[in-house]
Amino acid sequence: MQKERPVYLDIHKIRLPIPGIVSIFHRFSGVALFICIPLLLWLFSGTLSHESAFNTYHALVQNPLAKCVLFVLLLAYVYHSLAGVRFLLLDIHKGTELKTARTSAKAVVVCAIVLTVIIYGACLLS
Repeated sequence: MQKERPVYLDIHKIRLPIPGIVSIFHRFSGVALFICIPLLLWLFSGTLSHESAFNTYHALVQNPLAKCVLFVLLLAYVYHSLAGVRFLLLDIHKGTELKTARTSAKAVVVCAIVLTVIIYGACLLS
């Protein structure tokens, strides 16, 4: 009896469906948020200590690079929250059909972008 050789999988040619991509980015956003927690706590604690610390924070946040980083962190937070709710619903067997799973995955991406832009815009106006 001859053993079959393992099939070579070219990772670069494999195309994941949208629910798989949502799952992977849910993990990435969770890791990014976990790593950035000390930075965010440092920023927020500094705003509460002294007026000079708040002014330093305010000057730092006016930097375009800092605004970009905060936008990405906000996007990661909103995305991770929405994807988490989606996965909780999947855990209780709601939306497990293929069409529903694809639709909910697309909805998570679109809603995360829209909500992030709305929240970020509201923060800029205040």
